[in-house]
Amino acid sequence: MTENSPTPRTAILHRMVMEKHVCPYGLKALHLLRRKGFKVDDRWLTTRGQTDAFKAEHGVKTTPQVFIEGQRIGGYDDLRRYFRLKVNDPDQVSYVPVLAVFAAAGALALAASFMTLGDALTVRAAEWFVSFAMVILAMLKLQDLDRFATMFLGYDLLAKRWLPYAYAYPFLEFGAGTLMAAHALDWLSIPVALFIGTIGAVSVFYAVYVQKRDIKCACVGGSSRVPLGFVSLSENLAMIGMAACMISRPLHGL
Repeated sequence: MTENSPTPRTAILHRMVMEKHVCPYGLKALHLLRRKGFKVDDRWLTTRGQTDAFKAEHGVKTTPQVFIEGQRIGGYDDLRRYFRLKVNDPDQVSYVPVLAVFAAAGALALAASFMTLGDALTVRAAEWFVSFAMVILAMLKLQDLDRFATMFLGYDLLAKRWLPYAYAYPFLEFGAGTLMAAHALDWLSIPVALFIGTIGAVSVFYAVYVQKRDIKCACVGGSSRVPLGFVSLSENLAMIGMAACMISRPLHGL
């Protein structure tokens, strides 16, 4: 530090650092403070008893706790507010999960097409994009099948009438996507994709554009914060389009 350099502000950070647990929010608070140019007095709470005593002393329910110039700022979210940074809202809807799926499927499709055909931008790449996306989306649903089925029952027209369909849907999507990627058993994969895609498209259109409901989509699993709407409808229309393309012309040998 040069003679004319400003003295960095000091913050006191109390965070849990135990043998079997290091608080992740404490680490994030430490990083944020240092990134903002603070000199951090990093005070560890190394036992459960020490942590409980600290909380009782300061009348707080959680750690970490940050103090700046003698003022208690609070936990990690409070620290972000102090610096006027965005704080995540667990209930805020977001298209990020489904866009991440589409990005991953697109990258894999382009890579597979380039490796096998010598060109990334091919018809086969577009077909692989849809089939890869179907498999990835099904995998996310299968991580917690019961939770997915519960959310899916909120808007799917067939599942409301026949509950087992809600549990079968991810398996049908996974199987159809895999077969379509390999161009195997077209007699099975095409009808399945057409069926689940059509039912899905009609269900989403009815819930969003007829009933005007503001609900979340189960497309990336039961914990999804993706709003039911155009993106969800596009997923189903892509399945229908893929199946229609496979019906309209032979794909083997392309």
